[in-house]
Amino acid sequence: MTKRNKIIYWIATIWLALGMLSTGMVQLLKVKSETDFIINLGYPAYFLTILGISKIVGVVIVLIPKFPLLKEWAYAGFFFTMSGAIFSHIASGSAISEILPPVLLLVLTAVSWYFRPVSRKIVLVNQ
Repeated sequence: MTKRNKIIYWIATIWLALGMLSTGMVQLLKVKSETDFIINLGYPAYFLTILGISKIVGVVIVLIPKFPLLKEWAYAGFFFTMSGAIFSHIASGSAISEILPPVLLLVLTAVSWYFRPVSRKIVLVNQ
């Protein structure tokens, strides 16, 4: 892994982790504005608990060394969560300013996944 790729990976991963951790905490704590927001999108309030826990667990998995299979699942979870958020915002007629944060987190997810070091990837062995 080149030094440039390592820098790109860590910048994207740290920003991704901060974004997912902060939104996960807000969702887990069921901050009133977030509860109103999720209900306005058409989801039940308990969905915040599911999102919050999955984001926080995903951040831990992405940041700890080893466990490449779990990392793939965490990245996939981030991808589907942010894709779902984007489409939910579009379907409910949200302003572009409400759509951009999940777009940014989706891009950070893709960049972090793409530039991850070999030690964080699943190595397939030819048989």
